Amino acid sequence: MDSVVSDAAASGVSPLVDPDETMQPWQTDRTRAPIATKIVVAGGFGVGKTTLVTAVSEITPLQTEALMTEASEETDDLTATPGKLTTTVAMDFGRITLDDDLVLYLFGTPGQQRFWFMWDDLVRGAIGAVVLADTRRLKDCFPALDYFESCGLPYVVAVNHFDGSELFEAEDVREALTIPAHIPVMIMDARRRISAIETLLSLVGHALDETPE
Repeated sequence: MDSVVSDAAASGVSPLVDPDETMQPWQTDRTRAPIATKIVVAGGFGVGKTTLVTAVSEITPLQTEALMTEASEETDDLTATPGKLTTTVAMDFGRITLDDDLVLYLFGTPGQQRFWFMWDDLVRGAIGAVVLADTRRLKDCFPALDYFESCGLPYVVAVNHFDGSELFEAEDVREALTIPAHIPVMIMDARRRISAIETLLSLVGHALDETPE
């Protein structure tokens, strides 16, 4: 029996496309196959991982958000995010084309400790990671920093500046987290597409520098 894919290809029917998606040159021209890379977005609970993926994704992002329950309030610190009603329970997924020949696939990790067992699978095959930090809860990003240091995956630290929080210099955050000098640390706003893209570009550049030829 012919598959749906083969029938569509034979009849010249275009593949289904998200109505909000802008077709990229490599999607319509098979001779322009891009370099596809995987990037992980990690950090503590409520630090802005889902927000970043949503801000930059050129497709409707896949989200696995679940409503917060009274039981989770006992284990998740909501002090800095009192209005947070949902939490990621598996992953976020998005895609962004940075150039005609470079496509980034973004995988956002769940933040709570009870979901850390998924990290090994989410990180497999990634070229690097963005570790998001909230200056009101810097200690929450230590597990992610320790994880990527231990597995040797290149990473950058992006301080997501929340409204109403004190604005610190990147070097102050580096010192507080004892981040090595060769690892980029930047201040950004995960809600703003350009700011998030600049963070991703910084990671790609750092990963290229850290990866042996």
